[in-house]
Amino acid sequence: MSDAELALRSTRVVTPEGVRSATVTVAAGTVTAVLPYDAPLPGATRLEELGDHALLPGLVDTHVHVNDPGRAEWEGFRSATRAAAAGGITTVVDMPLNSLPPTTTTAHLDIKRSAAQGRTHIDVGFWGGALPGNVKDLRPLHEAGVFGFKAFLSPSGVDEFPHLEREQLARSLAEIAGFDGLLIVHAEDPARLADAPAGTAYAGFLASRPHAAETEAIAQLVEQAKKFKARVHVLHLSSAAALPLIAAARGEGVRLTVETCPHYLTLTAEEVPDGASEFKCCPPIREAANQDLLWQALADGTIDCVVTDHSPSTADLKTPDFATAWGGISGLQLSLPAVWTEARRRGHDLADVVRWMSARTAALAGLDRKGAIAPGRDADFAVLAPEETFTVDPARLQHRNPVTAYAGRTLHGVVKSTWLRGERVYTEGEFSEPRGRLLTRTR
Repeated sequence: MSDAELALRSTRVVTPEGVRSATVTVAAGTVTAVLPYDAPLPGATRLEELGDHALLPGLVDTHVHVNDPGRAEWEGFRSATRAAAAGGITTVVDMPLNSLPPTTTTAHLDIKRSAAQGRTHIDVGFWGGALPGNVKDLRPLHEAGVFGFKAFLSPSGVDEFPHLEREQLARSLAEIAGFDGLLIVHAEDPARLADAPAGTAYAGFLASRPHAAETEAIAQLVEQAKKFKARVHVLHLSSAAALPLIAAARGEGVRLTVETCPHYLTLTAEEVPDGASEFKCCPPIREAANQDLLWQALADGTIDCVVTDHSPSTADLKTPDFATAWGGISGLQLSLPAVWTEARRRGHDLADVVRWMSARTAALAGLDRKGAIAPGRDADFAVLAPEETFTVDPARLQHRNPVTAYAGRTLHGVVKSTWLRGERVYTEGEFSEPRGRLLTRTR
């Protein structure tokens, strides 16, 4: 205890062993101990009394489109990481698109890091991209510290990031398996997709991206993962129809992990108003019955984790026509309260939310110092008032563009403060100067 500089005391500390009253001590940005609530402290230790506010490990969001450089008017590092900090997120891993250039070579990775340097309020890592023509770039990107490689099995929506056909997927996956890297995949089969009909009705867009698009793409991915004994991760699963296939593949030893997103867990197709393209994303938000099955899969572990897929755009791209509107949900700041609101209604506790949104996401990216309040981990925390509520006002969010599918919703869970390596970076609407680090893969 002699080296403790800071102690945070709460009646609800979410630890790997569960939620309990505890005092957490910190030195040099690292958790040094998790002590009984009333443990004596050295006189020089600064004590933060949190009362009944819950102390969570900072969330780790491994699916964020920052879009900087190149499309920073959609979102940039400063605005994205402010929004994350305000939402209790202390680490994000940035997707290789929709920035210009995409993160598909080491030279492009250097450009990305230069754009982020000194502008992040929280820690940021980077995914690389797997494209039809960049197999030769995958190992150099791995050695440069990206956390894995993003690929699309259907068109991405931006010309500079084309999708992989079956044989191109095989070539990329064989290369990535050779150095035991991780391929993360947007899994929709283009043969099963149709053009959404013009108009403001959501039903036409939903019908254009059926369940079979996801199940058949995931089946192809599983087949290739078996062949190459590769590590693969299914991004933003929206279709519960794929769950039996996923469970069977794992039972056969396929190294497969799966994520879903807050919007699939909290929003339903039945409630999307005409022309409300802030709800448009790919794959789509589906029906309430499908949502129930996603929650069951989270509870039983078939789905590993929950991430935002924060994919913003400027407001003018969210036209009322579902055929032409940009497809992406802005939810970085709201992911914790959105998931917590629905989780508590369904009988889950904060330990479940932390497992899905911090522990397992940190494990996915190999971030061994993140994802838990435990000795030796970074002192990254979110202080949450779980019972307090607020109504979402898009104009008050930190996202660059005030567009959100959660507008007007009343959510449980107010983030009071966010801490990065023992330093407060957000407190009830106020931010410190950017002090985030740029992270590289360490294993």
